[in-house]
Amino acid sequence: MLLGSNMTVAMQDPSFPAYIDSGIIVGQADELEEETGKYGNIIYLNCGPENNFFPDLSTTPRTDITFFYSPNNPTGHAASWQQLKQLVVFAKANGSIIVYDSAYAAYITDENPRSIFEIHGAKEVAIEISSFSKFAGFTGVRLGWTVVPEELLYSNEFPVIKDFNRIVCTCSNGASNIAQAGGLACLSTDGYQENAKILVDVFSSLGFNVYGGKNAPYIWVHFPGLSSRNLFSEILEKTNIVTVPGRGFGPGGEEYIRVSAFGRRERVLEASRRLKNFL
Repeated sequence: MLLGSNMTVAMQDPSFPAYIDSGIIVGQADELEEETGKYGNIIYLNCGPENNFFPDLSTTPRTDITFFYSPNNPTGHAASWQQLKQLVVFAKANGSIIVYDSAYAAYITDENPRSIFEIHGAKEVAIEISSFSKFAGFTGVRLGWTVVPEELLYSNEFPVIKDFNRIVCTCSNGASNIAQAGGLACLSTDGYQENAKILVDVFSSLGFNVYGGKNAPYIWVHFPGLSSRNLFSEILEKTNIVTVPGRGFGPGGEEYIRVSAFGRRERVLEASRRLKNFL
């Protein structure tokens, strides 16, 4: 809505499906290509283990908007300082806007940046969005925020923040006082990281290549040669454990499943026991 349906967009593959869906809704995507599983007019940025979950920007065509998620859902990868510096430089050189989703930033436990605005020059090319939905379980409450720097300008020097403010004030009255009070109460540490470690250890001990789980509550597990949807069905049928087939996050997610660390500790331990017996 803010930037228009005639904008060209790029996004990580795999990534959260809502980015693709939003592009379809506003008219930024063409028809689905059945053979590839990709929509026309959208640039898919391959982000897999072979490139350390970061696209080769030297071969990436220019787009008006780049959606970037760090830590990524579903892979759990948190972009490094060097990777985000490359992304900012790329956006500046191409006159693009980065829409940066940091919904899982609270899970970052190492030196990787939690915000795109930790990178010099990012205020001139980026919008950052975030939410209490993930680390505080606020999915139904809908409490989040968007940072649109005053330095971010259209090519005609008009501030993006002025358009953004008009849209927000027209479409929303803001979050309720109750939701905001709940958000303040949730600004404390939680135990999901330990749950994630338990699940990572289980899959690693069984010989699988496992990604994520350190800077995000998701574990991204590779099952070479297997259909992610078939694997999802088999695990559900034989263990009563719900995972997410990687194909649901884009073509790059095939052969993977996403496992969530959200849940009570006793349930995570029970799931680990069942997975060991099944796999």
